[in-house]
Amino acid sequence: MEKVIITAALTGAFPAKDKNPNIPLTPQEIADDVYEVWKAGAAIAHLHMVDDNGNGTMDLERYKETLRLINEKNIDIILNLTTSGDLNATDETRMAHIIEIKPEIASFDAGTMNWMNKTVFYNTPPFLEKLGKTMLENGVKPEVEIFDAGMLYNTLYYVKKGIVAEPTHYQFVLGAAGGTAATVENLVYLKSLLPENCTWSAFGIGKGHMPVLYTTLALGGHIRVGLEDNIYYSKGRLAKSNAEFVERAVRVVKEFGKEPATPNEAREILGLKRGVTA
Repeated sequence: MEKVIITAALTGAFPAKDKNPNIPLTPQEIADDVYEVWKAGAAIAHLHMVDDNGNGTMDLERYKETLRLINEKNIDIILNLTTSGDLNATDETRMAHIIEIKPEIASFDAGTMNWMNKTVFYNTPPFLEKLGKTMLENGVKPEVEIFDAGMLYNTLYYVKKGIVAEPTHYQFVLGAAGGTAATVENLVYLKSLLPENCTWSAFGIGKGHMPVLYTTLALGGHIRVGLEDNIYYSKGRLAKSNAEFVERAVRVVKEFGKEPATPNEAREILGLKRGVTA
């Protein structure tokens, strides 16, 4: 039976308890949520860190403390660490955990874009070349995040240059302010641009979440859910937890006649080498 990788994105770079009190912020809250989404059926947990003031941070020690707490739970789940958790971070701080922690997979945001019509999400060519090479040197697989079609073409260039290795894993991010809208039509178009030798996943932010999830499954992709992308479970109803999103994803995957991938099955699908955790 076809296996589908479910990623749980627990908290983002702009978390806010006043928007949804169930968003995990502290290392302990994040570690506890990792355990819960693992039990619910997620194969991957996508992690951002948050400082004591509630702001996204790339602080290496925060990562290490969170991973220590996760390791204490003695669970097997793939940890996908962001490289874009703080718009004020330097190139060096965005890559420090790639070198020190060597996660199995980490985000590679394949281009620069205006963000929420307020600021710029910088991913310059020099940075992306450094990031790609650093990932290669440390055995970390890039999850190439695609916010618009141009970013996919950027990635094909880096693949050709040997900066991003094949088979490449793409994550379509639809509905971000400044990026491509979360519509079925946009997902079908982006999927049509993919090279043959790749894996891919997608998610929709906000009201496009369920249409994108269903379309992704219909097109043969993997899926991502969680409070980073949606604070509402349904119209007008706040999500109770990240696990609640994963539980629904598991049900939907099975309704499609497919099965959620275990972490080890996800490793085989993505060609991962088990990373070293702090």
